[in-house]
Amino acid sequence: MRRLLIIIPVAAIAAFAAAPSAEHPAVAIPYGVTVDGVQIGGLTSEPARTRLRAAFDRPLRFVFRGQHWTARPSRFSASSDVEDAITHALQARPGAQLDLGVSSSRTEVRSYVRYLERRFAREPVNSEVRGVNSGLRPVITPAKPGLRVDRATMTAGIENALRYGVRPPMLLATKPVAPKVTPATIGPVIVISRSSNRLFFYDGSNAVRSFGVATGRAQYPTPAGQFSIVDMQRNPWWRPPASDWAKGLKPVPPGPGNPLGTRWMGTSAAGVGIHGTPDAASIGYSASHGCIRMQIPQAEWLFEHVRIGTPVVIV
Repeated sequence: MRRLLIIIPVAAIAAFAAAPSAEHPAVAIPYGVTVDGVQIGGLTSEPARTRLRAAFDRPLRFVFRGQHWTARPSRFSASSDVEDAITHALQARPGAQLDLGVSSSRTEVRSYVRYLERRFAREPVNSEVRGVNSGLRPVITPAKPGLRVDRATMTAGIENALRYGVRPPMLLATKPVAPKVTPATIGPVIVISRSSNRLFFYDGSNAVRSFGVATGRAQYPTPAGQFSIVDMQRNPWWRPPASDWAKGLKPVPPGPGNPLGTRWMGTSAAGVGIHGTPDAASIGYSASHGCIRMQIPQAEWLFEHVRIGTPVVIV
C-alpha cells in the first residue's frame, strides 16, 4: 500500500509537466529600437515588418519652381532587406539605431536623372539683331540664361534618400547656363541706309563711325533686309557675275585697277558685298550694280573691325 502511494504523485507530476502550454507569448523587439529612423521598439516581428515595408515604400518627393511630383522606389529597382533588419532588431539592445539594408540600380537612378534633364533643362537664348529703330540704331534682343540639371547632385540625392529612408521634398538641383551672346558682347553691327548712301558701324547698339558709300543704281538695287558677312578676302580677284551687264568681261586680278579695291566683305545677300573701289567719285550716289562701295582706306578699316557672321542691316 505504501508503494502505491509513492507512484501516484510521481505520475501526476509527470503528466502535468508534459501538458503543452496553450500559447507561447510572442517576443517583442526591445523598446527604443529604430531602423532608419522608423520606431519599431515594443512591436512584435509581424507589425514591425509591416511598418518597415510601408516606410520603405513611401515615394520620393521632388519639387521645383512650384511643381511637385513623386517617384516610387520601384522606379529605381530598389529593394530592402526587411527580414534581416527584423532579425537584428530582435537581438538588439534597447534604444539601438539600426540600418535597413537597401539596394538600388544606379543605372535606373541615372536614367531617371536624364529624364529630369529632358523635362526641365532649357537652352540659353542669345541676343540677336532684329532690324533697326527709327534712328537707324540696331535693335538687339535680350539674352536669357539656360538651365541644366545637376546630374551628380541629383544622383547622389536619390541614392541617399533610398539608402537612409528619408523622404522630405527634394529640391531639383540645377545649374544656370550663360548665353554666349548678350547685348554687351554682340559685337560689330553694320547698318546701311540706301536713301542716304551711308554705312553706320556700331559696337552693339553704340555708334562708332559712319561712312559715305555707293549703293545700287535703280536697275540693280541693293537689296533691303537683314544679312550677315559670310566671306572676307584681302586683295580679292574680281570675277564677272552671271549678269547681262557683265557679259564679255574678264576676271581682274588684285591691283590698282581692281573694281573691288583691296578688301571684299561678302554678305549673305547673293552676289552683294561691301568693298573698296578705285572710283571714289561714285561714293554718295546710287551707282553700283548692287554692292556697297567704300573708299579703299575706309574699306580696309572696316575689314579689320568685322568678322564672319557680323550682322548687316540694309534699309
